[in-house]
Amino acid sequence: MEEAIKKADILIEALPYIKEFHKKIFVIKYGGSILGEKRIRKSVLEDIAFLKFAGIRPVIIHGGGPNITEKLKQSSIETDFFQGMRVTDKKTLKVVEEELNKLNGLIAKEIELHSVKAKKFLKEDKLLKVNKKEADIDLGYVGRVVDFDKNILKKTTVDSIPVICPMGVSENGKAFNINADEVACFLASKLSAEKLVILTDVLGVMRDAKDENSLISTITLSQIENLIKEKIVSKGMIPKIRAAASAVRSGVRKAHIVDAKIPHALLLEIFTDRGISTEIVK
Repeated sequence: MEEAIKKADILIEALPYIKEFHKKIFVIKYGGSILGEKRIRKSVLEDIAFLKFAGIRPVIIHGGGPNITEKLKQSSIETDFFQGMRVTDKKTLKVVEEELNKLNGLIAKEIELHSVKAKKFLKEDKLLKVNKKEADIDLGYVGRVVDFDKNILKKTTVDSIPVICPMGVSENGKAFNINADEVACFLASKLSAEKLVILTDVLGVMRDAKDENSLISTITLSQIENLIKEKIVSKGMIPKIRAAASAVRSGVRKAHIVDAKIPHALLLEIFTDRGISTEIVK
């Protein structure tokens, strides 16, 4: 009986959040090594299906960097990076598209195992409008998202979960690879999303990277650059935190850096009073 009461208490704790977030859009960025591990993927997609059944409208933007890197290696195609961006020639772009399409199909298929509709958005759907990304060197077919078909995407969220491949097409019909974090930030801002969730493989921002008890649960926009200067936020966490901050500045209510390795981390972060990761707020 006590166990049953505890379960009821958990449901009651979630109730105000379910009411507050009903029909709200959550933009979820899912990529990296945590996308390739079946156990983690199962937990993440179960959570996203739960969000849909709870009346929330999730939008998934996926990456695929490790898969792309491995395929390029197998194909003996050299790959270079500049400031975290993959320099993309025509051969590389072909591999990028093939691997992203595979992952897109896998995510959609596994979501639908939970009796939830998934709508795939690939390059040829022309959901994302892009320009060539400018940098100190020529990045090749790397783009930045400048617009998207907002009406189609919003309509899709009503009865399906959009699964968006981070590739777009320019005005003159050229295809470009886009950074998935940038796409997620852009869409969350333009959709006035309730939340931007960046799934990753670390607990969040910690004052001491070796001590999980040093997790910083809430960061305000004014604290971010100091945390970077102090090297509390460093390496791969810097672009994630800055993308999250950009989204919050542009109207997203909260952004979350969530460790997808924790079983059902999304539900624990969103539907419990304390949460388990780092949130970024104004």
